[in-house]
Amino acid sequence: MVPAEIGSSDMGTTQIANEVIAVIAGLAATDVRGVADMSGGVVGGIAERLGRKNLSKGIKVDVSTDERQCSVDLSIIAEYGFRIPEVATEIQDSVKRAIEGMTGLEVTSVNVNVLGISFRHDDGEEREKVRG
Repeated sequence: MVPAEIGSSDMGTTQIANEVIAVIAGLAATDVRGVADMSGGVVGGIAERLGRKNLSKGIKVDVSTDERQCSVDLSIIAEYGFRIPEVATEIQDSVKRAIEGMTGLEVTSVNVNVLGISFRHDDGEEREKVRG
């Protein structure tokens, strides 16, 4: 993966690594009500058990060859009781706004994959996550 080059001047160039874009997307997505967690699969789960917080887990970023556009694929675990289509639309809007605002890249697509549902007790404590 080649980093996105967003600027060039007499002083040099500015590049943004795809992982940085993924972290921006992950933070924007987890701020949306109805998102319980990002889903990073087995490797992401192992990293978290070892004490490492992976802010880009479950996110894939593709930057176009001209380095002016990007697309994002996110895998989430939704909270039970929220309308998934509405949550997905809000994620798409939030992620697009965050990436475009912070990097200047045009976001061409934000694809949301719901891989599970999280059920919570009335006291807010997480009870279990069911993955499809």
